[in-house]
Amino acid sequence: MLSLNREGIKDKKPWQSADIELPQFDIDKMMACTAKTPTWIHFGAGNLFRGYIAALQQMLLDNGKAETGIIAVESYDHEIIDRIYSPYDSFALLVTMQSDGALRKKVIGSIAEGLVGDFSREVDWSRLNALFTSPSLQMVTFTVTEKGYGIRNPAGDYYEDVRRDLSNGPSQPVHLMAKVTSLAYTRYKNGAFPIALVSMDNCSHNGEKLQDAVLEIAGKWVENGFADKGFLKYISDPNKVSFPRSMIDKITPRPSETVKDSLDAIGLEDTEILCTAKKTFIAPFVNTEEAQYLVVEDSFPNGRAPLEAAGVYFTDRSTVDKADKMKVCTCLNPLHTALAVFGCLLGYTGIADEMKDTTLKKLIGKLGFEEGLPVVADPGIINPEEFIRKVIEERFPNPYIPDTPQRIATDTSLKIGIRFGETIKSYNERMDLEPSKLICVPLVIAGWFRYLLGVDDNGETMSLSPDPMLEELRMQLSGIKLGYGDSIGDSLKSLLSNERIFGSNLYDAGLGEKIEGYLREMTAGKHAVRATLEKYLK
Repeated sequence: MLSLNREGIKDKKPWQSADIELPQFDIDKMMACTAKTPTWIHFGAGNLFRGYIAALQQMLLDNGKAETGIIAVESYDHEIIDRIYSPYDSFALLVTMQSDGALRKKVIGSIAEGLVGDFSREVDWSRLNALFTSPSLQMVTFTVTEKGYGIRNPAGDYYEDVRRDLSNGPSQPVHLMAKVTSLAYTRYKNGAFPIALVSMDNCSHNGEKLQDAVLEIAGKWVENGFADKGFLKYISDPNKVSFPRSMIDKITPRPSETVKDSLDAIGLEDTEILCTAKKTFIAPFVNTEEAQYLVVEDSFPNGRAPLEAAGVYFTDRSTVDKADKMKVCTCLNPLHTALAVFGCLLGYTGIADEMKDTTLKKLIGKLGFEEGLPVVADPGIINPEEFIRKVIEERFPNPYIPDTPQRIATDTSLKIGIRFGETIKSYNERMDLEPSKLICVPLVIAGWFRYLLGVDDNGETMSLSPDPMLEELRMQLSGIKLGYGDSIGDSLKSLLSNERIFGSNLYDAGLGEKIEGYLREMTAGKHAVRATLEKYLK
């Protein structure tokens, strides 16, 4: 049997026989160096981190371009550390799922330790504070989802945790952004050493979201007498604390049963796929696609690892913003959302299966090539047209990537304004383009409203993915009934004019009435969703 831990990989022959690549560096030396001079802490110890970011540092370690590993911190789901990190000495088995069905397997050993980022775990919290006092610490990175940076609810009020943190100060922070601010305050009080706080989450202007939250909490603590004014000056100085923006792209879905079976067959000792109490699906292995992109603003006041040697693009903020806008607003994320809402409505449970549906493939093709490319932000370092083509022809159709429309549909209310609203704005700003002539963008928005009714195209009740605005949205749409297209009435007026959701008033863009019409057709009865798509995609 193959045991995924430090002792288990000492005998290399069975791993080589199973065609599993092992770390090429001295793990004991790496851990000693990390303990003495830590350089990198990462918040968000889940699949994307283990399947992509940790693998980047492993490449540097293997090639002798780094000596230290990454310290992983999980502040949301403690079970990840207790059940996936600790039992396996923070190792992970990375399985890259290639489009021909081949599985490339590698043990990731670049994670020096895993910590629970919560003051209730006194040993871990004390360790984390000590790490933040180290002059050698260069960067703290994050993959905590877009929700992790939010300190206010959709109504604009502070979340309860945040209100408590603002009232109690930095000693026992609860919200992640308060924890980060508290740790930054620890660093300030113990030398005010420079550091980069780098969001690597899949959301636009991610560094700005992180910076805004940290500065707001720091400002309130100074105002309330919990921190001195010098702290706010320190954390506002980019020569001391930077908040680089980034664009990340790598599909890392939940662990696959198919991959689990293949690992069982070669004798991996433990391949159990866990679903934690907080509904995180995770396993000792992580499966992911082959394609990957990471573009980072090169702003690191205390230096950084040479990750360009592992394929990371380091560039200026303008180029990062263009790469992000290219992916998020035109070339990938809008296509994903289109497949998510219509995949759920049409009964699909796999993105790759949707790509066999000629209507859905035509929808995302027109959405990307015809409606997106005319307003694409070309970053220069990645060709947008080639990027879309790879998404449609290679990445989404990969049958070995177990991604689901239900996963992609999560938190759509937070995403739709960026994924479609920015394209609508660009059409508004261009003299040669008319937003009212868009077809696919309004079809997807109408499809999202149809999805929110919780009834699929066969007229059957379906489950909806989590969304912070789900209850509010469903309440506003509660009068719409399948089979009664005219029941729409004025249900959409306040939604389509809501700039908080879409970034602009869609009636002013000439799209409000069109979306109402599309939804009216989609609610005409059973199978009306497919009929509407086929009608307008001819």
